[in-house]
Amino acid sequence: MSEAFGPAALVSPAFPFVETDYYQASMGADLRKRFYTFERLVDPADLAQIKLQTNAWEAAYGTLHRHAESRPLNLDPGYLTAAKLVLASTKDHAHRIYLGRGIYAEVTLQYRHRRWQAGEFTFPDYRRADYHAFFVEARDYLRRRERQEPTA
Repeated sequence: MSEAFGPAALVSPAFPFVETDYYQASMGADLRKRFYTFERLVDPADLAQIKLQTNAWEAAYGTLHRHAESRPLNLDPGYLTAAKLVLASTKDHAHRIYLGRGIYAEVTLQYRHRRWQAGEFTFPDYRRADYHAFFVEARDYLRRRERQEPTA
């Protein structure tokens, strides 16, 4: 990821993924989720291409057969602004917007009234206070960056 997106700016703890067993058959038990933010900001218009790239990385890693599971890696790219967290998906749903090339985007969290707020379709794990604490840290980092960078 660093080769593609530059150095990591923030890395979350490895959060236990316990809200669902949806991935257990393909990914095994005792799953962990980690979030990365990068020093280099991405253009939100590139989200579909980034999702296609991360899907390719998942597939390539799976062909190495280093794990017994059929899908040993799940990468879900997105972007964060001061107002929202947007995630990419290959699955259509009523609340997702089509970006092109089989990729959709959803606003997973909104920052309102000085806190992250989930929507009707927000996945249960993204409702967690420990995730929100990391996203506050990421939002604060982004806002500091925006204040430091001159506007064009």
